Amino acid sequence: MLSKDIGIDLGTANVLIHVKGRGVVLDEPSVVAIESDTKRVLAVGNEAHRMVGRTPGNIVAIRPLRDGVIADFEITELMLKHFIAKVGGKKWYSHPRILICAPTNITSVEQKAIREAAERSGAREVFLEEEPKAAAIGAGMDIYQPSGNMVVDIGGGTTDVAVLSMGDIVTSSSIKVAGDTFDTAITKYIKNKYKLLIGERTSEDIKIRIGTVYPHGRYEEMDIRGRDMVSGLPLTITIHSNEIQEALWDSVSSIVTAAKSVLEHTPPELSADIIDRGVILTGGGALLHGLDQLLADELKVPVLIAEDPMHCVVKGTGIMLDHLDKMNKRKLM
Repeated sequence: MLSKDIGIDLGTANVLIHVKGRGVVLDEPSVVAIESDTKRVLAVGNEAHRMVGRTPGNIVAIRPLRDGVIADFEITELMLKHFIAKVGGKKWYSHPRILICAPTNITSVEQKAIREAAERSGAREVFLEEEPKAAAIGAGMDIYQPSGNMVVDIGGGTTDVAVLSMGDIVTSSSIKVAGDTFDTAITKYIKNKYKLLIGERTSEDIKIRIGTVYPHGRYEEMDIRGRDMVSGLPLTITIHSNEIQEALWDSVSSIVTAAKSVLEHTPPELSADIIDRGVILTGGGALLHGLDQLLADELKVPVLIAEDPMHCVVKGTGIMLDHLDKMNKRKLM
């Protein structure tokens, strides 16, 4: 029977799919637009993302994943079915084997929800793998040697920090502070300081274009538009990079604390390896301006941004697909 193995990075912000033999074939936002009355799905992925914050009352744009786990089971299942069909799932003669990446500290109930959603989307067999492990492999780290490798994977919903050696995680931490938290912090800061309401797409745009987390790391400004909370009318203001650094400080401090905690619990021999090799940043959050410099200053070790950080996890799943039969005996559940 002809079957395809596929790897899925089921992210809070984006879903990425790697099909064995074809590479990364899908990278779309984890958003589904539905009619609130009939629950009919109107759009998924890129098309649905364009509707966020711009829909009439009877249409809702839903993010079915929150903090790296399934918040809405039915919508996640519909989204997975749509994406699997889009990459050619219906053309395969038998159901695919699917490898899905999940944060390190998810509960057995959350693991079961991910597994069931994938099975009901048409999977013949489902494997779960820890996200930082896939990220490290996708970033080109050789984690199967008896030496320490440290990765900080900052996604949309969670940040996973892990030290790996001999193909497994030695110490790790997963916190629910990541890209979405940054966006919320910017929205809240502008609301409190300027009494201006902005949407999530605007806050994300601010983060990318002028955001920084390193003191005096960037001197840029940007005009933003929103709704004045006092008059209720549209208003344009100008904000600067140093304000975004202030807005993001608490969130970024949590990531620094998590990374320090993992290093403190790392065996001395592996810590010595990390001083030589440095820490690798992966995930979309790795692109936040100045984060590598800030972590390097705080951790006292070199910090490097992976090549193509947003695709590290899905590339890692692609490499792991070649060894799926070995994983057969060691599913997470």
